[in-house]
Amino acid sequence: MSAEEDLPEEEPEEGLPEWLATFADLMSLLMCFFVLLLSFSEMDILKYKQVAGSMSDAFGVQRDIEADEIPKGTSIIAQEFSPGKPMETVMNVIKQQTSEDTRTYVKVVQDLVVVQDISAEIDALLEQARTELSTEIEQQVLEVLPYNNGVMLRIQEHNSFASGSAFVNKEFEEILDKIIGLLNKVSGPIIVAGHSDSVPISTRVFPSNWVLSSARAASVVHYMVTQDLKDTQRLEIRGHADTLPVVVDDENASQARNRRIEINIAVGEDDNEFFDELNAHNAEQLESQNAEEQAVQNTEQEIE
Repeated sequence: MSAEEDLPEEEPEEGLPEWLATFADLMSLLMCFFVLLLSFSEMDILKYKQVAGSMSDAFGVQRDIEADEIPKGTSIIAQEFSPGKPMETVMNVIKQQTSEDTRTYVKVVQDLVVVQDISAEIDALLEQARTELSTEIEQQVLEVLPYNNGVMLRIQEHNSFASGSAFVNKEFEEILDKIIGLLNKVSGPIIVAGHSDSVPISTRVFPSNWVLSSARAASVVHYMVTQDLKDTQRLEIRGHADTLPVVVDDENASQARNRRIEINIAVGEDDNEFFDELNAHNAEQLESQNAEEQAVQNTEQEIE
């Protein structure tokens, strides 16, 4: 028997080889490294689509597509232009802004379209209101402003109601008497709207600003009716709470300007039908504008 045959066989060591632990650590580190690279990267949707389109043309089946029209260029202005009422927005949107003095409204009567140019009537009513209420305007008790299809009489809270109250002040009754005299001389719908500030109110009588603003508008209408206002069916009450502020600052002076009563006198119609149609038209315009802004926002999110 040889010497090599007499040597005992070496038994293999238990467990995995030592180099496998180092290899596993290296693989884990590489995986973490590539995950971090992927997380730091930014995906540009437009560039990705361009590259994908180029790759598709290079490796896919290319076809000749006949064009019906001559290729046209694109315009950034045309893509971002959306006509409508200008509003504050954080998005970079170009909107149309007009300052035409002529106000025209369209009314459909028995399938006939009637275009009304009421600019002259509004100007006449505006001049009449400013003349008859000139003393109150000089004393800064109220403001006379053109508004939509008529004239607005804006009266501040301290000249009409006590704080947190819906009872008409005695001084305000004298002003209302002069306003009633003006309203009896004109025709058209009359909307009395109450507005509050953004400070919440919660009392037993007025649990919210909605109730307070509506109650103040109702008090003004009640006084008008009891003081022989003609054609009381023209009246309409609205309470807006703090949804339509004149100013948006939180200062006390700014909040005071938002607490007000507005009397809107429509021109051009003897009934409420035209005013309702105008409100419906404004609502459609606002809905269309919101849809356009949402579309622009969705486009920006896709680009990002």
